[in-house]
Amino acid sequence: MMNVIERAVTGVAGWVNERAPALVPAYKKHMSEYYAPKNFNLWYYFGSLALLVLVNQIVTGIFLTMNYKPSAAEAFASVEYIMRDVSGGWLIRYMHSTGASLFFIVVYLHMFRGLLYGSYQKPRELVWVLGMLIFLTLMAEAFMGYVLPWGQMSYWGAQVIINLFGAFEPVLRSIGIDFPITEWIRGDYLVSDATLNRFFALHVIALPLVILLLVVLHLGALHEVGSNNPDGVDIKKVKDKATGIPLDGIAFHPYYTVKDLFGTGFFLLIAAFIIFFIPTMGGLFLEHDNFVLANPLVTPEHIKPVWYFTPYYAMLRAVPNKIIGVMVMGGATMILFLLPWLDRSPVKSIRYRPMLHKLLIAIFCVAFITLGWLGMQAGGTTQTLIARCLTAFYFLFFITMPFWSRMGQFKAVPERVTMHD
Repeated sequence: MMNVIERAVTGVAGWVNERAPALVPAYKKHMSEYYAPKNFNLWYYFGSLALLVLVNQIVTGIFLTMNYKPSAAEAFASVEYIMRDVSGGWLIRYMHSTGASLFFIVVYLHMFRGLLYGSYQKPRELVWVLGMLIFLTLMAEAFMGYVLPWGQMSYWGAQVIINLFGAFEPVLRSIGIDFPITEWIRGDYLVSDATLNRFFALHVIALPLVILLLVVLHLGALHEVGSNNPDGVDIKKVKDKATGIPLDGIAFHPYYTVKDLFGTGFFLLIAAFIIFFIPTMGGLFLEHDNFVLANPLVTPEHIKPVWYFTPYYAMLRAVPNKIIGVMVMGGATMILFLLPWLDRSPVKSIRYRPMLHKLLIAIFCVAFITLGWLGMQAGGTTQTLIARCLTAFYFLFFITMPFWSRMGQFKAVPERVTMHD
């Protein structure tokens, strides 16, 4: 029986290879003969988990579009129909809404790992830049998807964010350009059916295609230069003389595919617990106001974006001038693109950096999380003052990085990877 199966598999493989001879070399280059460092740790799960959540968002999104109506008159009712009348619709909707938050959790942790281990340093600058482009596109995708349920927070959140771009209209008029930015984005004089339709098209078709393209480029660029590791050591320097295989590397498949499957199973358990028991996460993943039909005549008591945008929203509110606030909010993401050139440290990994570096990175994380919390609050005088201080620290962290990243006593980096517990 086994011989029959083996012959059948070999025959099919031979038939495919004759017609697509590039498939096997591509498989070898990116899987079985792509050698990754032996010392990957917990932080290296989040790249594959981000890909897993992306697939979840695409699949669940396809099923949601089968019953969703991209119309201001029917959108909210169609979401309620999915939740109440479509068989399994509530599960698909919660998988999608929870998946959005989980996507940003794993992406933020993935970016933090890059900061910890210097994964953006030469020769991986392009990998980092492509990753940041994915992050920006993901933010646009999440914002437009957040508008689609057409609840109170969806409507007023869109109203606030789109109006921010109107801050540049006087500047453009001052230089002789009369271009109505907000009307161009909305497709109307106010957030309406036209806005919902174009956001639906961008969310369902355009932006997912851009994200998929960027992910392919991101992975392709990574596999050209090789993965970084917790020691920041180049495993290609020490190879087996007979085979040319890095002595500190192991084949991505099957070793790391099995490792990622274990991480996937653990991650899915957490995701399932959230979906079945606390899908709204107490208003963090799905705001209570968004279960109320959008009403242009009734403003929510406290308008705020979903949690993964709140650090930047806190920065926006911390600046009294609207134009400067928008520039600060945009600059907070754009400055991340410059990280490979701002960091002048002679070593990559945090393991071999001075205590000053570890302390600044720890304070940076606390500042970012605190800004996220402040962005969810009403924004009193004390909160605004704290937000201004933390915003200043956020930018000073990057602006002064070329100086402090070279300071202190660095530890000697080993020639080969070390295996830490």
